[in-house]
Amino acid sequence: MPQSSFDTLRALAIGTQALGLALIITLETVLGDAARPWQGGVLAAMVACALVIALVRMYRNKRRQKRLAERLDASASENHEC
Repeated sequence: MPQSSFDTLRALAIGTQALGLALIITLETVLGDAARPWQGGVLAAMVACALVIALVRMYRNKRRQKRLAERLDASASENHEC
């Protein structure tokens, strides 16, 4: 199975981090010192998104490895029978 050149999870990770940074800067500009709690919330959301994306990436990699191992086992058993 060929790898696609566009990594959706990587794009999502970069996009959420860029959006979070822009929001943090905008909050500082608009609210000044009153932005601190909101900025903390944005930062927490950014970290949560990064963790979810990392978990999805790990799940996909494990699933891909499992399918590859199953194919190799099936191929080996077919070759052994001949």
